[in-house]
Amino acid sequence: MMDGRWIFTSLRLPGLVLLAALGWPIVPAWPPALAQTGSPSAAGSLFRIAGTVVNAVTGEPVRDATVAVLGEQDSRRIASAQTGSDGRFSIEGLGADKFQLSASKRGLVTAFYEEHGDFSSAVVTGEGQDTSSLMFRLVPGAVLRGVVSGDGGDPVEGAQVMLYKKPRGHGPGEKIVQADTATTDDTGAYEFGNLAAGEYLLAVKAHPWYAMSRSPARARQGAGGEARAALDVAYPITYFDSTTDEASASPIELAGGSRVEADVSLHAVPALHLEVPAPLKQNGGIARPELRQSVFGAVVSDDSAGFMDALRTGTTEFAGLAPGSYELTEGDPPRVVELEATSSQQVEANAGIPAVPLAGTLQNANGSPLEGQAVVTLEPVGSAMGLKPMESGFNRGAFSFTAVAAGAWKLEVEVNGLPAQVLQIASGGHAHAGNMVTVEDRALTLAVRVSAGGTRVEGFAQKDGKGAMGAMVLLIPKGAGFPDLVRLDQSDSDGSFSLLDAAPGEYTVVAIEDGWGMDWTQSQAIGRYLPAGIPVTVPATTMTPRDQVVRLAAPVPLQPR
Repeated sequence: MMDGRWIFTSLRLPGLVLLAALGWPIVPAWPPALAQTGSPSAAGSLFRIAGTVVNAVTGEPVRDATVAVLGEQDSRRIASAQTGSDGRFSIEGLGADKFQLSASKRGLVTAFYEEHGDFSSAVVTGEGQDTSSLMFRLVPGAVLRGVVSGDGGDPVEGAQVMLYKKPRGHGPGEKIVQADTATTDDTGAYEFGNLAAGEYLLAVKAHPWYAMSRSPARARQGAGGEARAALDVAYPITYFDSTTDEASASPIELAGGSRVEADVSLHAVPALHLEVPAPLKQNGGIARPELRQSVFGAVVSDDSAGFMDALRTGTTEFAGLAPGSYELTEGDPPRVVELEATSSQQVEANAGIPAVPLAGTLQNANGSPLEGQAVVTLEPVGSAMGLKPMESGFNRGAFSFTAVAAGAWKLEVEVNGLPAQVLQIASGGHAHAGNMVTVEDRALTLAVRVSAGGTRVEGFAQKDGKGAMGAMVLLIPKGAGFPDLVRLDQSDSDGSFSLLDAAPGEYTVVAIEDGWGMDWTQSQAIGRYLPAGIPVTVPATTMTPRDQVVRLAAPVPLQPR
């Protein structure tokens, strides 16, 4: 099951909402001890969850850890207990149900039971379920620290240190994400603590404390002199191990409980200046240019240039810039300029690619308005300009982008944190299948239909006739659609699983023991498991998303990796 954090393959609605949607009766029967936050009991019997928390590296029992029982659907805390000196815990008075189980202690990474990335196994209580001898392994947190220094080895105070985590999985669309940020102290030191094991990247953004920007206009007037020019410097964004080339950033591998030093040296270089046209718009306002800089695809600076300069001269200036890659939006109508800035320059009014507003609505497959939280992303396709992806939130049924450069774009949608399949895009009375959008010289309004939710495929993974916990369960499409249509889940303590958002088609369900970490996106890696899998057909439906459930008629045999 998913552990309460969204991921690309699975989504679980709050339990009571789901039961109501399926038309099942909801009759709460909480035990007296859990009357406020408890879980319903199937027949009045009470059960317990018990076990031992151990250090995953040393194997030693962990005392004074907090073990919490959470609602499987909504992650509400239902009950909790502290471990004793032997690492043992016991939580009594639970109804027959599915629960998330989490454990935490300072210095150890908080985790869900049998966690693998963004998946974990729910603990199922009830008659015949052995939940009294669980082994809960917690990994010690890693520490990453270092010193940021400038020219001559002097410490750089107030530097922004950005930590990024590389994806461990192999799912389509997985990206490098920012894990944390820190600011250096007066000794130039920074520290990130209690980090999960994994591979990280580090970037530093700072400004020399002594820097004094000098505009080209003042330089032409002789203002400031040579001394001021010598102080017109900047630090480029610098990556570990002290490179200014993002592609050359060295990854930092952290193991559980490790302590790693990562120092970064910054070198000041002459600052750059960009003079950019800022013409008047038709409504009398000023088309103020915007300059953005990104690190691993995420915007780290977003600046608008001066207002008064634009009023006086029709141009404005970005001063004190470090050399690097920038994306500039300027003019009216706007144009997008990709700059590999190596020297000061004047940007021409007709530079770059024309850009237009793009807006739209999101709909379910049946044409009804999409509800819930959503994020719409535009990814450039085949652009020689090095355009960056663009992202828009989803507010009151609509999304919008103020300036999208002309060209081909791939439109992607996440609903409640999960990628949705884009079925159709309509504009100007014409519709086409798929997620490609062509932007030309006029504003676009789109109606985007997505499959957000789809059908749930439910079943059990078994080994030797018993439920197999912690298995990696995959829904593999036959023919086209691999790997985009693959769905993934982890089996719970009774072997049950739920594969969500399945599109119509023919599939095979496989369960792999200790399959976490394998590259399931490679069809040849999955092929040998298919003969022993269970075939299933997901029919087309006009039902409300997630109302359709396909239950496997036979258990899925657990196969060794």
